[in-house]
Amino acid sequence: MIDATMTQRMEEATRLTRAGKLHEAMAILQGTQPGATAEQQPQHAHRTGDTFEGSCRVIDDAVSGSGSASGESAARSDQARGATKRAGPGTFTSGRFSNTAGTRDYKLYIPSGYHGQARPLVVMLHGCTQDPDDFAAGTNMNRLAEEQLFCVLYPAQPLTANSSKCWNWFKAQDQQREGGEPAILAGMARQVIATHGLDAGRVYVAGLSAGGAMATTLAMTYPDLFAAVGVHSGLPHGVAQSLPDALGAMQGGKSPLGGAGAARASGWASDVPVIIFHGDRDPTVHPSNADRVAAQYAASRRTGDSANRHEGARVTVERGQVVNGHGYVRTTHHDAKGTPRLEHWRIEGAGHAWSGGSERGSHTDPKGPDATREMLRFFRLHHHRLHHRNEANPA
Repeated sequence: MIDATMTQRMEEATRLTRAGKLHEAMAILQGTQPGATAEQQPQHAHRTGDTFEGSCRVIDDAVSGSGSASGESAARSDQARGATKRAGPGTFTSGRFSNTAGTRDYKLYIPSGYHGQARPLVVMLHGCTQDPDDFAAGTNMNRLAEEQLFCVLYPAQPLTANSSKCWNWFKAQDQQREGGEPAILAGMARQVIATHGLDAGRVYVAGLSAGGAMATTLAMTYPDLFAAVGVHSGLPHGVAQSLPDALGAMQGGKSPLGGAGAARASGWASDVPVIIFHGDRDPTVHPSNADRVAAQYAASRRTGDSANRHEGARVTVERGQVVNGHGYVRTTHHDAKGTPRLEHWRIEGAGHAWSGGSERGSHTDPKGPDATREMLRFFRLHHHRLHHRNEANPA
């Protein structure tokens, strides 16, 4: 989530908070400087009503002939075509999405085996200081997309929105449906689905740290869009609406949600299936946040509260060890049919990094377990049946 520079900023923000200088501390956490001009501050478009209408401009054009004929021709009417960029066997294209909530650039990986089929989409939200290329390299998601035939969308947080490129999970205006960053990200995903004729019933989102926090926010605010979510080293939805809240939550201290029990009793809940990864030695986002995240999902309530426990739902606990790597404890909440609805991986000895990632990207821990493969395995178990398109060989 943060590098050495960001760590220094967080320490300075903590010091300012304790000194009562909340305005200055908030400016540091939000990635702005006290006294900055209006032109230097993040800009959000005025929102009018609840709408997903937006525009999408491709900067580097996708593979020729990809996407459904009807959906793609309509969506491409406003797109400017450019040169194709190869990323291994598939293509990695750049684009820009705008709607009433704002504008964000993105990268989209299209596997070489894609020729307009209704395939799944995985939305990947990078952590602070990262960008789509860095996150793609570190998670190896594009390589697996090539193997398993799905598309990957990497929204990019610009410096103008946060000088450390963090998703603004701690701002109230970015924690709501049809507003702020959630509306931009949901609108972007839907535009990409329409443009390329992807399967609207198999759309997933995953993120690291600030991206993990925003992934849970999307699960809370757009459960109709995302069939499952992956949260790596993240925080619960709505855990912070101010600087003291954010710092307290990240450090494992006092927050509006309190502990897992308070989170379970809070007004926030989602029935979206979730897989959670967190290192038990994370110095940036305290590991207790993994329990808080789990408590906001319905599966933990069904199996964790005897008063609300669904008949047949059960919890299993498995201990494992990666060869020459980390040990882990995986706690799985199954529904009455035996399908995992919530998995919580506690990685022993791991810090604040993507588990099983590649050293080609930042904030990764190659010692595993492989969070990317495990998330994809979990995602394949879930889809929105009302939107699912039948295929001979679903991913």
